[in-house]
Amino acid sequence: MSEPQEIKGLFAAYAGEYDNIAVAYSGGVDSAVVLRLTAEAAAGSGVRVFAVTVCTSLHPAGEWQEPQQSAAVLGAIHRLVDVDELREAGIENNPVNRCYLCKKTIFERIKRAVLEEVPESERTLFLDGTNADDLKEYRPGLKAVAELGIVSPLAAAGLTKADVRRLAAEYGLSAAQKPSMPCLITRIPYGQPVDYELLRRIDEGEQFIRGRGYYNVRLRCHGSIVRLEVDAADLPRLAQPEERRAVIDCLKGLGFGYITLDLEGFRSGSMDVSLKLKAF
Repeated sequence: MSEPQEIKGLFAAYAGEYDNIAVAYSGGVDSAVVLRLTAEAAAGSGVRVFAVTVCTSLHPAGEWQEPQQSAAVLGAIHRLVDVDELREAGIENNPVNRCYLCKKTIFERIKRAVLEEVPESERTLFLDGTNADDLKEYRPGLKAVAELGIVSPLAAAGLTKADVRRLAAEYGLSAAQKPSMPCLITRIPYGQPVDYELLRRIDEGEQFIRGRGYYNVRLRCHGSIVRLEVDAADLPRLAQPEERRAVIDCLKGLGFGYITLDLEGFRSGSMDVSLKLKAF
């Protein structure tokens, strides 16, 4: 991890070179730290800071409301951008490169929204919250980020997810302990068609289980089978009869026919196992 002063120096350099800095701001811990550091570096310099949140049905419901409030606290200009990724990015059939197509669509829209507001003569920098750990996983969306000239300061500084959470805690950011909330389409195997109704049911099921006190929750949908992932430490609790019954009733009520509990527990990117198996 870079020293805090080195990280601050990186953002100070951005503020000294650009007239506007726009942060792709989901409200998660990574983008929250990027926005906090950007706002701090730009304070009193005349540099305008934009926090742009994408409003989409591919992410858990209500995720855009908190960013709107916290961006205002930091003095950033908050903008909401509506995107229909399934249609606009053409990912209804859930291709392996869905993340690339989706990210390209999202960042093109973010750039367009900001550039329409600022004079053509001004220099504008676009930042995202990619961290160093993201570079180690299957993330085809990073290709789109690079192609569109989006800068990833956390990754450039070598900050891992754990580093970012520590920084967020030091800054007193509410997102410090917030679980990751990746796109809901990551719950569905590549090649299985996706529609907003299925994503809504997955989201509702995850919210119900999370509301019972579970931190990381994923409902991986394999056709008529739903595979539930929670943190390994929570598996014994979830296996208790009363708890198990409550979850079953909720998921059956949402139309999931077969409900399984993944004994490996939660792990990010578990749907990418199929890609690794094809390599052998």
